[in-house]
Amino acid sequence: MPERGRSLLERVRRRLSDDSVGPVLVVGDFILDRYCLGEVERISPEAPVPVLRVAEDRSNPGGAGNVVQNLAALGVPVLPAGPVGDDGEALLLKGHFEKEAIPVEGLLALRRPTPVKLRVMAARQQLIRLDREVTDEIDDDEESRLREALEIFFLRRPSVIVLSDYGKGCCTPSLCAFLIAKARELGLPLVIDPKGADWERYRGASWVTPNLKELALVNGPSRLDNEDDTVAEAAGRVRRNYGLGRLLVTRSERGMTLVTGTGDGGDGRLHVRALAREVFDVSGAGDTVVAVLAAFIGGGFSDGEAVALANRAAGIVVGKVGTRPVTAAELLSALADEGLPEEAGRKIVSVEEALSRRQAWRDQGLKVVATNGCFDLLHPGHVSYLERARALGDRLVVALNGDNSVKAIKGPGRPVNDETVRARMMAALASVDLVCLFDEATPVALYERLRPDLLVKGGDYRLEDVLGRESAGEVQILPFEKGFSTTELIGRIRDAGFPRDGP
Repeated sequence: MPERGRSLLERVRRRLSDDSVGPVLVVGDFILDRYCLGEVERISPEAPVPVLRVAEDRSNPGGAGNVVQNLAALGVPVLPAGPVGDDGEALLLKGHFEKEAIPVEGLLALRRPTPVKLRVMAARQQLIRLDREVTDEIDDDEESRLREALEIFFLRRPSVIVLSDYGKGCCTPSLCAFLIAKARELGLPLVIDPKGADWERYRGASWVTPNLKELALVNGPSRLDNEDDTVAEAAGRVRRNYGLGRLLVTRSERGMTLVTGTGDGGDGRLHVRALAREVFDVSGAGDTVVAVLAAFIGGGFSDGEAVALANRAAGIVVGKVGTRPVTAAELLSALADEGLPEEAGRKIVSVEEALSRRQAWRDQGLKVVATNGCFDLLHPGHVSYLERARALGDRLVVALNGDNSVKAIKGPGRPVNDETVRARMMAALASVDLVCLFDEATPVALYERLRPDLLVKGGDYRLEDVLGRESAGEVQILPFEKGFSTTELIGRIRDAGFPRDGP
């Protein structure tokens, strides 16, 4: 890995574990996203509409709440503040936060229902979305209560402020002006995720993060294509019109464009390309960008570094199914893989990312095969075994013993190659689709979560002795090729008199 990349990785790791950095204050419209999932097998006899047989109901925080969830997943302290209702939906919303030890006293019960988006879905297809909301702006008394709560939060010395405007009534012009002035007074960055065509309320903000559609809406009636120069010129014009410090435009598959003031009346431009990867779902990607951007701006990173990290996080989140935050482990893993070829680097994932990818494959009707092992010295026997395992399904996941796990099994002299090297070797094989490290003595806990369709083991195992078999759809034993053994290879190397450390 280049030294610059190594330095960034270490700084990111320190940032995400640094308790001395103040929390991120997130103000805005908090929404409860609800999902009703099931199967459609017939048409109603009462009307020509599908009948959904409900299998699952679930919910998670949306809107500003999704920004909060993303920050919490990174391990960054966060203070949410905004209006909710005095209703059961508010209790559900707060319950999600309380599970993550996120304070909820800034979520004020006002005289309006908690905004709810209910998505009715079958086979990953949305049949209908039902919204319950009041979008009128909060009144003066309600805003006064919110400001009082914010003044208390300012005493906790936040490192950055996020204003997440979803157009549900929280982000009034006067509240926006108050936060912009307060951020300037305290010397804090203010990151605004905008809504609508009226940006007068955001005048003077240090950061605004529209997507291409939102930029086109405020830019004017003419169509806005996604070319670098077109986007940068429109962003520069909007930035100057509203006296903004920085405008970061998220451009989907084209990446991001940051436009800043240069001090001489001109604009500085930075184009960051999207990271090529399989896209499953773009839901919530904008909230992830805002959260990661805020976390690292507040942590003292440069504009370019914060944007690059937000872009990398966006590349991770679009590979997930549904609105799911990016974890610190996933971001650090992605940065650690920077020195790998793109295809190989994408294969080495955290447990959470493996579960997300496994769910996506299941939704596509693909058969997932899993196997596990130390794979210390890669040899032709391993290669043949993994090729045969992959041929039994559509995707192959290798659960790789971490270094501590290998030492516990093989003794203090092992592994010969550390887990990073072994994971890279596995990821370089065409037969392997994902590599997931585990540090426990056995992969049982991982398989309980992963639940592969087929679990494959090699050697002279009996089916009843395969660890994790209860969590798999089926189990199959593949014989190892004779003449290949890591232990025998190590013994032959030592017998040949080769030194342990050589060129």
